[in-house]
Amino acid sequence: MTEQSRTIAATVVGGIIGALAGYMFFTKGGRALRRRLEPTLDDLARELMHFRGTLSKAVNVAGEGWKVLTDALGEVESREGRYVASPRQSAPF
Repeated sequence: MTEQSRTIAATVVGGIIGALAGYMFFTKGGRALRRRLEPTLDDLARELMHFRGTLSKAVNVAGEGWKVLTDALGEVESREGRYVASPRQSAPF
């Protein structure tokens, strides 16, 4: 893609976004559409936050399960020696 085609694509996309924003904020129909979309967007945001919490819990459970598994298999001692931190080195993760 050449520089000229990128410039044209950015101009077209910017024009479309500007036209949509103008419609949504400056026309009667756009304001009505916004009023209908706002509750849906609020519900979506609430569901995404709920999903984020669920995902965080799943990550914690998986981490605990991994710790139990490595403890049960006796691999903790071998993993501790894998990364030797010098005084100038930060943690590997």
